[in-house]
Amino acid sequence: MNKPLALVLTLLLVSSAAALHGQAGDQDSEQSSASIGETRSALRQALAERRNAQARSERLEREAATMRDAADKTARQGAALAARVQEAEAGISAAEARLALANSERARLREELGREQQPVVHLTAALQQFARRPLALSILRPGSVRETVYLRAMLDSATPEIQTRTAGLRGRLARMSQLREESEQALVALRAEEARLSARQRELAELETTQRLALRTASSNADREVERALALAEEARDLDALIGELDRAGSLRARLAALPGPLMRPARPGEPGLTELPGEALPDASATAPPAPYLLPVTGRTIIGFGATQGGSVSRGVTFAPRAGAQVVAPAAGRVVFAGPYRGYGRIVIIQHPGGWTSLITGLARTDAVVGESVVSGAPLGVADQGNPRVTLELRRDGEPVNPLPFVG
Repeated sequence: MNKPLALVLTLLLVSSAAALHGQAGDQDSEQSSASIGETRSALRQALAERRNAQARSERLEREAATMRDAADKTARQGAALAARVQEAEAGISAAEARLALANSERARLREELGREQQPVVHLTAALQQFARRPLALSILRPGSVRETVYLRAMLDSATPEIQTRTAGLRGRLARMSQLREESEQALVALRAEEARLSARQRELAELETTQRLALRTASSNADREVERALALAEEARDLDALIGELDRAGSLRARLAALPGPLMRPARPGEPGLTELPGEALPDASATAPPAPYLLPVTGRTIIGFGATQGGSVSRGVTFAPRAGAQVVAPAAGRVVFAGPYRGYGRIVIIQHPGGWTSLITGLARTDAVVGESVVSGAPLGVADQGNPRVTLELRRDGEPVNPLPFVG
């Protein structure tokens, strides 16, 4: 085959490369569209969780600044720091999603460039061979002048078409450079969020240590209540029975708190006695509204919804897949009635709210909450497991499971 004919065939190959690339690109896009869609959805969720955690931390910091009572101030400071931790965790998830999207597109572009560059390489080689051929040699060879003139005319007409066909290739090369910069920026953001997370976790650990020392000093009945909760856990045949016993104990405690105190001697004879101390108010036992604001205990994707069928049983809560070692917070204000290990569920925390509502959080690797402690919404409860963490939230009303998602604000 002579060189002009080879060059013509190469030009035809370049012209048909776009069509072949389109077919292969469609197949690849169908295969990767699902994973890219999931990553984009994870990015949107992480950004929303980051905004929510930031707004919550700012609100709690404002509340802490106005508190005069030291205990209330410290409680809100702890919740604000826990929100900052979750904000950093969501920021890491967002940076990882951005990095994954950029790397995925770079890999796809590399495959496309590999396919498109092959005909261009052949064309370049043929043009180089043609360019190295001296014009004087073409004159001496019979028929070479005619072939040369014909080939040059064909090249003049094909050059615009070649430029059009390779425009996409040039655009992809530019996009590759842009994606490289985006990956580097996402990596820098990821490192910054990781450093921010470590700093927030240290601050929270220091504050929790201070809180535990103060609670241990102030509460003389804490040890007895912890022992009673552990005894109930040993006696209960399952988690439902444990929650039932704790609910009954909570109802009894509320009724006892609502009883009138001892009659105080009146200041003057003949005046009625006081049934409660000045400034004290009886607890509202008639509240039936769900606890508000109600939060999700962790940031992460939902893997099991309320009422979903799993292993022949129906889910009574919502299960999340957070980051390894993720911060777990109290979904609403209430009183911790159980905190510790329970068979088959890892470490769990049970919080009683007013009006017969109870929140159960399972799957913790470490519990920082203390039985008998009153917590605010968003207070740190502990951390999730390091390997394949699964955290489940159950909300119950008088022992009956309720879907918590409609109450999340």
